[in-house]
Amino acid sequence: MRDKTYRSGRQILLGQDNNALVLLFAINMLLFLMLQFISIVYFISDTPREFFQQQILDWFTLPANFEVFISRPWTLFTYMFTHFSIWHLISSMLWLWCFGYILQDLAGNRHLIPVYLYGGFTGAIIFLTAIQFLPASQQPAATIPWMGAGAAVMAVATATTALSPNYRLFPLINGGIPLWIITVVYALIHFSTLGSAQMGIGAASLAAGAVGYMYVHLLQRGTDAGAWMSNLYQQVNSWFQPGLQPFQKRQPTGKQPYVKIPKSTQQRLDEILDKINQQGMDGLTPEEKEFLRKASE
Repeated sequence: MRDKTYRSGRQILLGQDNNALVLLFAINMLLFLMLQFISIVYFISDTPREFFQQQILDWFTLPANFEVFISRPWTLFTYMFTHFSIWHLISSMLWLWCFGYILQDLAGNRHLIPVYLYGGFTGAIIFLTAIQFLPASQQPAATIPWMGAGAAVMAVATATTALSPNYRLFPLINGGIPLWIITVVYALIHFSTLGSAQMGIGAASLAAGAVGYMYVHLLQRGTDAGAWMSNLYQQVNSWFQPGLQPFQKRQPTGKQPYVKIPKSTQQRLDEILDKINQQGMDGLTPEEKEFLRKASE
């Protein structure tokens, strides 16, 4: 897969069906609002803040103690959607929007969530492993639980940049800023906020970035590491929608399948752009790629 030179003229809308970016935003926002509401209840009832930390927040964040983690394995998933500081949430969501939107534009809608989850899971495992080897002087600081989408967003940022490092942003500024420069700025900001006692988080972020790169590396060679997630979603979705049959590959019948002939060139172009949005450029047939090439000229 080469750097993208053709850009879709259709924007990915907030209300669009199955928009992975909006879904990730919604989960992060809803969990943040829920925690804020509960904290207000604790505050009104004059309950010490430590109780809220122990009774509520700690059940969503990733423990820095492996023995505690064993009793809360679900935090391997929940921590990457948990934010308690509004500025932490805004920062994470802005970077997620920046890189996630471009990833959808380049590779389609269905790769964003797998990259996000793979990065988050890998970051959690490396974090739990790294803190076991921290120097004794750093152990007290290492007992602070970890939360936030940092590792997951790092994976998305690296995957997007690996896919098309020369993708241009802000075209009015000297022809645009290459995506790789934005990624370097993001990485510098991310790691500069980590203190020396947060080596575990730094290692986790690096590992998550490596996962994002590897995902794209496999994708470019024809291996879709997130396909099973899409298939699982379709299967589960079919359980709740009886009229919707799960996707099944059709066996060749030797007959020419029915092909809908568009009424106009614009309609055909719109159909192809919708397909790119859902499946990426790799989902196009040779005929559709040729049509898109001619349309872009």
